[in-house]
Amino acid sequence: MPIRVLLVEDSRLARVILKRILNSSEQMEVVGEARTGLEALELIPKVQPDVICTDLHMPEMDGLELTSEVMALYPRPILVISVSVQEEDTHQVFQLLEAGAVDIFPKPTSGLVMNNQVFQQELLTKIKVLSGVKVFTKKRKLADSKKSFELENVAAFSDNSSREPKIVVIGASTGGPQALQKLFAELPSDFPVPVICVQHISFGFLQGLIDWLAKSCRLPIKIAQPGDLPKPGTIYFPPEQRHLELDGRGRFICPDSPPLDGHRPSVTITFESVAKFYGKRTAGILLTGMGRDGADGMQVIAQAGGFTIAQDEATSVVFGMPKEAIDLRAAKEILPISAIAPMLVDLLQKQPEELIINN
Repeated sequence: MPIRVLLVEDSRLARVILKRILNSSEQMEVVGEARTGLEALELIPKVQPDVICTDLHMPEMDGLELTSEVMALYPRPILVISVSVQEEDTHQVFQLLEAGAVDIFPKPTSGLVMNNQVFQQELLTKIKVLSGVKVFTKKRKLADSKKSFELENVAAFSDNSSREPKIVVIGASTGGPQALQKLFAELPSDFPVPVICVQHISFGFLQGLIDWLAKSCRLPIKIAQPGDLPKPGTIYFPPEQRHLELDGRGRFICPDSPPLDGHRPSVTITFESVAKFYGKRTAGILLTGMGRDGADGMQVIAQAGGFTIAQDEATSVVFGMPKEAIDLRAAKEILPISAIAPMLVDLLQKQPEELIINN
């Protein structure tokens, strides 16, 4: 059965091009088109789409209102396709994610054209992934935040492997912004170690993500700068289209070396670099996301004796990256998203000051 897609877009030309792109795949079928959110709401029960692709700015009912209504009435995966990457617009895009949209995808700034092969392939891939998302983290009843789910037959961790971390590294992809919002909101203002986070996100949306996360987070969130030393109680993201590593002195370097397995920044590259410098004092966390980026990096952290956590399947929008790490036996703990911050706080509550690197 082909994936049933509903297009919601006020531009007739954009609808025509998007429909041609989607119908060019035997795996997809455009079952409905709407110019506004109101038209889309009327169509959904009639055409029963598997995935909804919506623009942000539309007359009568915009993408944000539509997403809220869909999640209340007809919950299903929503992909936001928007050219909006200006500061005021990215704020609204992330409000869409907060309302229940699963992912965002930018239109080319030069406009939609049929010969943009990269855009076409990435769009088709995202829709294929989202078609398998049947239940939303936002709607799930999460497990008790203090309950720990340990993986059976996990690779052996010595007693020394659970010593208090000096740094936390996090990797995420599809569904990651929502997961990070939940995790960061539960970190206390006196969190005693640096946090480095790699989130796969389309170009132009990073600052919007940081601004959105900052509204519910007690810790400062910054884009890492080359030469800076990670500071306790600060969350760092790599610059757009750059990897994030540590040099021999533990300071940031942000190379534009080639992507690893299609990703720049790469979660695995960051995980491996941090594990090389901090060793067993590294805590690695792999959250929801498609593919396997970060799995090999988490295995390096585990082999160095660090503490590793994979988000569980029940609260992952896409159980790809965490599952790959679990299959490698690289995850010491498998936890719902609500349990990860409490676990970190428990690990660090007796953190001695001498373990923290200062400037």
